Amino acid sequence: MKRSLLHERNERHGGEHMIGASLTERVAVVTGASSGIGAATAQRLVEDGFRVHAVARRADRLSQIAAEIGCVTHVLDVTESAAVMALAEEVGNVDVLVNNAGLGRMDGTLAQGTLDDISRTIDTNVTALMVATMAFLPAMIHRGSGHVVNLGSMAGLYPLPSATYGASKAAVHRFCTNLRLELRGTGVRVTEICPGRVATEFYDVAVTDPQRRAQSKDSGIKEITAYELADTILYAVNVPAHININRIELQPTEQTYGGMSFDAAVTAEDDIA
Repeated sequence: MKRSLLHERNERHGGEHMIGASLTERVAVVTGASSGIGAATAQRLVEDGFRVHAVARRADRLSQIAAEIGCVTHVLDVTESAAVMALAEEVGNVDVLVNNAGLGRMDGTLAQGTLDDISRTIDTNVTALMVATMAFLPAMIHRGSGHVVNLGSMAGLYPLPSATYGASKAAVHRFCTNLRLELRGTGVRVTEICPGRVATEFYDVAVTDPQRRAQSKDSGIKEITAYELADTILYAVNVPAHININRIELQPTEQTYGGMSFDAAVTAEDDIA
């Protein structure tokens, strides 16, 4: 007897404990969905059969994305905690929460920055991510299934310019590991995605120095595309429910960090003893 594709997918995701209560429609919320990684992730999830709630501040961009991919849009600032809590009440059960909204300044030092740089970075990258998780988590726990996907960064794991941005992403990393411990036995999964250079408008905003921005764009590194990263998120979401992918680190092949960097002139034949 031939089994349906739906049956096979259900079996792959752990029978009746497949992500989500419905076999016909899973629900996802994606923050920072008006461009880049968020928009690409929203599209990939829609293509995979999810009903996607796309969250962002830019109403015009959200309207365009909704027309292109067919998602539900919510115009709000994720740093407004009351609005995020109200959104969770409105949406109800969610199978996948992708905390993608974030910002940062990737040039300049802490001493050269401002108090506003610190507060905006921490409020968006850390506090808002925690609040969104707290808002949607109770329904997941009650249902016994769900998946929280948090966008971290290689900047949270390795030394890079911008102490504030790196610290915010390091906080995301520790939040993910500790949250997994808290959720043991609930059926809710937590995945941290830590990308290196991704070809989005992030660097146009994060790198304020025109010369450095130009040098960065002319580095010769083939960047990860937003859709390649979105495919990685989709992979983590779609593995069987008894598997939790804790963290995925991905970066361009030619990109290295801090102490991992070596002079390209040094080869295996050189005497470096």
